[in-house]
Amino acid sequence: MDKTKTSGDEDLFPGYSSVQQRRSEAEPSHVSMKSDASMIQPVKFKSGDTRPGLSLVHQKRSEAEPSHVSMKSDTSMIQPVKFKSGDTRPGLSSVQQKRSEPESSSVSMKRHISMDQSISLSGDARPGLSNEVLNTFKLYLMKKFECLYEGTVTQRNPSLLNEIYTELYITESERGEISNEHEVRQIETQSWRAAAEDIAIKCNDIFRALPGQYKPIRTVLTKGVAGIGKTVSVQKFILDWAEGKENQDVQLIFPLPFRELNLMKDKTLSLSGLLNYFFSKIKELEISVEEYKVLFIFDGLDECRLSLDFKSKMKLCKISKSASVDVLLTNLIVGNLLPSALIWITSRPAAADLIPSECVHRVTEVQGFNDPQKEEYFRKRISDQSLANRIISHLKSSRTLFNMCHIPVFCWISAAVLEKMLSHAESGEIPKTLTQMYTHFLILQTNIKHQKDYEKKVTDEDMILKLGKLAFQQLVKGNLIFYDEDLRECGIDVTEASVYSGLCTQIFREELGLYQGKVFSFVHLSLQEHLAALYAHLSFTINNISVFDQTKHNLLSKIFKQKKYNSLSELHQRAVNEALQSKNGHLDLFVRFLLGLSVDSNQTLLRKLLTQTGSFSYNKEETVQFIKQKIRENRCPEKSINLFHCLNELGDDSLMQEIQDYLKSGEIRETKLSSSQWSALVFVLLTSEQKMDVFDLKLFVGKQHTADEVLQNLLPVVKESRSVRLCGCGLTAQSCESLSSALQSSNSVLREIDLSNNDLKDTGVKLLSDGLKSTNCQLEILRLSGCMVTEKGCRYVSLALSSNPSHLRELDLSYNHPGDSGVKLLSEKLEDSKCSLNKLIVDHGEECRITAGLKKWVCFFTLDPDTANTRLILSEQNRKVANVEQYQPYLDDPVRFDMHLQVLCKESVCGRCYWETEWSGSDGVYISVSYKSISRKGWGKECWFGYNDQSWSLFCSPDRYSFYHNDIETCLPVKPISSRIGVFVDHSAGTLSFYSVSDTMSLIHTEQTTFTQPLCPGFTVNLKSSVKLC
Repeated sequence: MDKTKTSGDEDLFPGYSSVQQRRSEAEPSHVSMKSDASMIQPVKFKSGDTRPGLSLVHQKRSEAEPSHVSMKSDTSMIQPVKFKSGDTRPGLSSVQQKRSEPESSSVSMKRHISMDQSISLSGDARPGLSNEVLNTFKLYLMKKFECLYEGTVTQRNPSLLNEIYTELYITESERGEISNEHEVRQIETQSWRAAAEDIAIKCNDIFRALPGQYKPIRTVLTKGVAGIGKTVSVQKFILDWAEGKENQDVQLIFPLPFRELNLMKDKTLSLSGLLNYFFSKIKELEISVEEYKVLFIFDGLDECRLSLDFKSKMKLCKISKSASVDVLLTNLIVGNLLPSALIWITSRPAAADLIPSECVHRVTEVQGFNDPQKEEYFRKRISDQSLANRIISHLKSSRTLFNMCHIPVFCWISAAVLEKMLSHAESGEIPKTLTQMYTHFLILQTNIKHQKDYEKKVTDEDMILKLGKLAFQQLVKGNLIFYDEDLRECGIDVTEASVYSGLCTQIFREELGLYQGKVFSFVHLSLQEHLAALYAHLSFTINNISVFDQTKHNLLSKIFKQKKYNSLSELHQRAVNEALQSKNGHLDLFVRFLLGLSVDSNQTLLRKLLTQTGSFSYNKEETVQFIKQKIRENRCPEKSINLFHCLNELGDDSLMQEIQDYLKSGEIRETKLSSSQWSALVFVLLTSEQKMDVFDLKLFVGKQHTADEVLQNLLPVVKESRSVRLCGCGLTAQSCESLSSALQSSNSVLREIDLSNNDLKDTGVKLLSDGLKSTNCQLEILRLSGCMVTEKGCRYVSLALSSNPSHLRELDLSYNHPGDSGVKLLSEKLEDSKCSLNKLIVDHGEECRITAGLKKWVCFFTLDPDTANTRLILSEQNRKVANVEQYQPYLDDPVRFDMHLQVLCKESVCGRCYWETEWSGSDGVYISVSYKSISRKGWGKECWFGYNDQSWSLFCSPDRYSFYHNDIETCLPVKPISSRIGVFVDHSAGTLSFYSVSDTMSLIHTEQTTFTQPLCPGFTVNLKSSVKLC
C-alpha cells in the first residue's frame, strides 16, 4: 500500500526509510549477552541522518553488525529514547538514534490490586515500575494464561499449559497472495509436502533475528489457518514471560484480542484509557508507558470487525489523545503511537493483507504439528502410553485423518473419540473418515450432557437443528464468530445461550470478553461445517427442505431456481455443483460431510443421537456416477481433488485403485489416460504416504502423451514439490507458462527446478521469468543448461532478479550462447549486495549450442580393437561390431575382454554427450557405458557390462528392453519399435538416458546416479548380432 502524506510533509508511516544507508564504521553491540540487568546505551548517529528507523531494503554494511537485543538478560531495561531537535520520526528503541533531551509527555495509568503472592525478579526495577507493581501485573497474566481449555473455557477440568504444551512448527514466511483454497485443503496440501528445509522458529523467538538477519523487528504478523495453534502460541509466549523464563527485556505485555476489541467499536477513548479499561483488575498501577519496552498482542485479525483504515490522515502521537478504537490501533501499528513498542498480530491467511506490508517487519506462519509433534501431542494428552500408541497407529492407517492432525484442534477431537472407543470394548466401526470422526464426536459430547444431567429445556433434535442452522448461515457468510443478534436470528434465546453451550459443551463456545459482552463461536471451523451439513441433511430428510433455497437473498447461487427434490442424490448433486462454483472453496468440507452423512454407517450413528432421522430415497451409485462425470468434465485436475475426497467419504475408490495398478505395474507411461484418470493420478500422488520431495517428469512421459501435456496435467503435483526434475523431457516454451504459474502460486514451496536440455529458447525463458519476478516465488536453484538461451534470455532473467532478488542463489546457464553481453548482465547480479545470487554457471557457451534437440551434444566415437573379444569383428573404420562364429587373430592384450563378448570405444565422456547406434540380431545386444577400470579377464560378473558397479547397460532384443546395473535388472514396460537407440550422458548431473529413435524420439529409460570416472561407450554383442555407431 502506498504511503499517504499528511499536511506538513508528515508521513503516516514514521520510522521507515526506503533509502539505503551506508554505515561509516562498524557499530558495536550495546547489550551484554550475559548481564542480569543490561541497559541499552544512547547511540550516536553521524551528521545528516535525519530519518533513523527501519529500512525496507537491505542495508549495505562495511562490517557485520551484532544484534542489539539481549537474548539472555533477565531484566534488560530499555531507556527512554531522546531525540535531537528535528527528529520527527522516532523508530525502534533498539535502533541506534541520536539522543537529546528527554521527552516530557507521558501518561500515567493508575490501578491497584492486592498481592496474593509474588514472582521473584532479578535485577533492579525501573523507577516508577517497582518489583511489586510488575509482580502484580505478571501474576495477573499468569493466572489468566496458565491453563489450557481445549474446547471451551467453561470446561471443568482444564490442563496446565506447561504440562501438555507441544511445540508447534513455525517458520518465517512471505506475505504472498491470498489463497482461495479452503483452509482444510491448505492443511492437506501442506501435509503432502516433504519436510521443509526452512528454519523453525520457536514462538518465544519471533522478535529475534535469524542468523544473518540484521534489521530490527518491531511488528510481527503470524498467520495460520483456523485451529492451527496461533492463540495457544500467544498464550505460551505470555505465560513464559510472566513466569520469568523468556523475553525478560520486555517490561509489559498487553494482550488485546480482536474479538474483544470488536465490542469497543463504537467507543471513543485514548490509548491509556483503552488499556485502563481492558486491564481493570489492576486498580493502582502507575506506569509511564512511553518509557518502557512494551509488547501489544492483537490476536485474531481475521475476526476483526473494526474498520482499519491505514490510509486515514488522522494521526495520533500522544497516548492521552482520544479517538475511535480503530484509529488508535492503526496509529499504534504504523508507529505514530508508541513507536518503540513491539507489535504482534495473528491472523488467518485470508485476512493477513489487512495490514500494509510496510508496517510488518517479519511474517511467520504457524504450520501446526509436523509428524513427530503429532505423536508427541497424543503421548502427552493420553497417560496410557499403550493406548496412545494404538490411537497413533489407527490415525496413521487413514491418510486423511493423519493429515488433519496437523491441526491441534483435530488432534483433540481425535483423542476424545478414540480414547473412549479404544479404551472401552465398544461395538461399532472405528472412524476412518472425517464424517465418521465428527459424528462420533458429536455423539460423545451430547452424551456428556446427559451424564451431567443438564436441565433439558430443549430436545437434542431442536438443539442440533438450531445450532446447525446457525452454523450453516454463518458458514455462508464466512463468519467464525457471532454475537447475540446472530443467535436470535436462528431462534436461540440469548439468555439461555449457556444452556445451549452446556448441552453441547465442547462444540459451542461462549466467551465473556473483557468488556463483558458475549462472543460465540464453534470450537473450530470444521465442527461448524459438520453441523451445517447435518442441518442440511436433516432439513431434507425430515422436512424435505433444501437449505440452498432457504438462504437470505439466495446467497449461495443465483443460477438455480427453487425446485422440489425427489431424492437425496438430487440434493447431493446440487451441493456438489454449489461447491464447484465457489471461488474460495468455502463449501468443500461441508459437501464432504453432507455426502458422508448419507452412508449407512453414519446413518446408524445418527440414530443413536436422534430419535427422528427422516426417511428418504437414496441411490448412492447415482451420486458416485455424478461425481465421476464432474471429474471427467473438469479439465483442471487440481479442482477435482475435493471430488475424490467426496468419493472417499462415499467409500468408492475405483478410480484411485485403477491408477495405483498402473503405477505398480510400471505401465503408467505407456497408458493413454483420460481426464478423470489424470485427476486420479494427481490425487494418488498427492495423498501418497511418500511425501513430495523430488518430482521426476520422466517417470510419466511416454509415447501416449507429450511432455508438455504430462506437465500440465501433473502441475498440482509440481506445485507441492520442493525439487522438480524436468531435464531432457522434450518440453517446449509452452510448459514455461505452466511453471511460471506454479512459481507465482501462494505459499509456493518450489526451491529447485532443473529444465536442462529442453529446447525452451528465449521465448520460454521470458515466460519463466514472469514467475521469477513474483514475490511468491522462492526458487533457490534454477538449471537452464542446454536450453538454447541467448543474450536476450539472459536479459529476461536479469530483469526478474531485479524484481525479486531475495531468493535465487544458483543459476546454471551453461551450454547456451549468452554472449559477452549476457554474461556481463548476470555477472553484475553476483556483485549486487541486494541480490542473493552467489553461483552463476555460464561455461561451454558456444554458437553451436543453439541447435535443436540432443544433437547439439553429438560426439564421434570409434571402437577400440584392442578391447574387442576375439569372437567380435570390427568393420567400417571401427564403427561397426558383429558377433561371428570364427575366432579373430587378435594379439593378446591386457585391456582385451577375453571371455565376455564385449568391446569398448577409444574415446571417453566427461561432460555432455549424445550418440546413436543401430543394432540387429534375434539374441539382442547390450548398449552400455562403463568406466575404463572395469575388469577384462575371466567369466566373472565384474567383467560383464551392467552386472557390476562399474557399468550401466540397456539390453535390447526384438521383444523387450531391460536395464542393468550392479547385477540388478529393471524390466522396462516400453516395447521396442525401432532398432536405433540414442544415448545421452550428462556426466556432472549423473544422468544417463536411452531413447528409441525413429521419426520421433521417445524415452526408454533414464538413470540418475553419480559418476566418479570418465565413461566409455561399450557393447555386448550376442551370437549373430551386430551394433553400428551412427
